[in-house]
Amino acid sequence: MTENLTPMIRNCARAVIIRDGAILLQHKQSPSYGTRYALPGGAQEENETLEAALIRECQEEIGTTVAIGALMHVADFFKSRSSDSKIKSHRVEFLFSCVVLDDYLAANGPAPDKNQKDVFWLPLDELKTAPLYPGDFRKVLDAPAGHHPLYLGQIA
Repeated sequence: MTENLTPMIRNCARAVIIRDGAILLQHKQSPSYGTRYALPGGAQEENETLEAALIRECQEEIGTTVAIGALMHVADFFKSRSSDSKIKSHRVEFLFSCVVLDDYLAANGPAPDKNQKDVFWLPLDELKTAPLYPGDFRKVLDAPAGHHPLYLGQIA
């Protein structure tokens, strides 16, 4: 498998924001991946902490600053490139429990991802069938705290 990996490993910080029985997600749409929902956040830049990356990404994508809580999960994710599905990039995903202000209304931020269409609150009971990406996050997002290991290993 390593012969098809791009040489760089990217760290990605993700915000798990749950309020009133719903989780905040991005709605993304692209020809390569179709409709999918994703946690806000993204890649860490050089000379940037994971927390700073998460704050920056959330300001860009969901238009608000988040208060970052505990690290919930870490996982290795091998993402296929849309231009060549045989080539994969290696991302290490760091999921943090986060909070937004009570008056926050779900909306795209000033610099959303290129395939991001919207931001919305998905009821947790709908997470089981939602097109979440990566799909393996579904197993841990609606589980009570402490019921899954911190390190999830490889996810798909």
